[in-house]
Amino acid sequence: MSPTRPHRQCGAQQVNERLSELDPKLRDRQLRIEEACRRAIEKGEAQRVWRKLITIQCVVHVVAKTDEENISDAQIESQIEVLNQDYRATNADRGKVPDPWQGLVADPNIEFALAKKDPKGTANNGITRVQTTRDSFGTGDSVKTKAGGGTPPWPTDRYLNIWVCNLGDGLLGYAQFPGGPARTDGVVVLYTAFGTKGAASAPFNLGRTMTHEVGHWLNLRHIWGDTNDCSGSDQVSDTPRAQMPNYGKPDWPHISCNNGPNGDMFMDYMDYVDDAAMFMFTPGQAARMNATLAGPRKKLAGLR
Repeated sequence: MSPTRPHRQCGAQQVNERLSELDPKLRDRQLRIEEACRRAIEKGEAQRVWRKLITIQCVVHVVAKTDEENISDAQIESQIEVLNQDYRATNADRGKVPDPWQGLVADPNIEFALAKKDPKGTANNGITRVQTTRDSFGTGDSVKTKAGGGTPPWPTDRYLNIWVCNLGDGLLGYAQFPGGPARTDGVVVLYTAFGTKGAASAPFNLGRTMTHEVGHWLNLRHIWGDTNDCSGSDQVSDTPRAQMPNYGKPDWPHISCNNGPNGDMFMDYMDYVDDAAMFMFTPGQAARMNATLAGPRKKLAGLR
């Protein structure tokens, strides 16, 4: 059994830095994506997409060495159910958002479904299973190649590829931001932090690691902006500036960066709190995700 991790750890920013070192043009592409995102919001394109329910086709690649790592179909289906609740703001715990922010709980109007056909059009349940000799994987994307002990993605302009495996170094998951290489695009999640059944282990057993990582995949940044000095920004105007990540189950309010009286919006899915302490996206985040679906992820959204 993988040990309980007291603190959430996400490798998305680390992966983005590594990919930027490998491809000097990545930062320019992401700057252009950022500008296109801003324009899509300003010109109403993001809002037009937002009004249309988008269903994203998913494939889950289970990469396992042990029987426990070879998670059940039921555990996978429980994760899809959580995504559909969190990305439609139908999650039962949304009422726990503090009163001053209840009006900022947003429905991104995005749904997820396991693919019913593989890339060749053959009937499929949207789940692949690969036996590996690797004890664990890191953020180097080896889980996404046969040579690395994993399996390559299905076409990343048609499917959200999700790899579930044993991650090392305390990582719960990582995602690739828009603009990165197609051959590694998708989300990777620790098998004990995936879904709500089977091997899912507290305090990360409510499926919120996937909610967080898919947020990155849709171009959301950590709510504190990945600096620890109040200078960082997640590029969203309705999330208060925060000094650093919050962990566990904080007491509200937790004030930093002169953001009183309400303090950090630590119950947002893009902070680092436990699964049971995160409940919401904001309208600004929902607009940003839909701008991404209008732009770099439009083929996945079924838009042309």
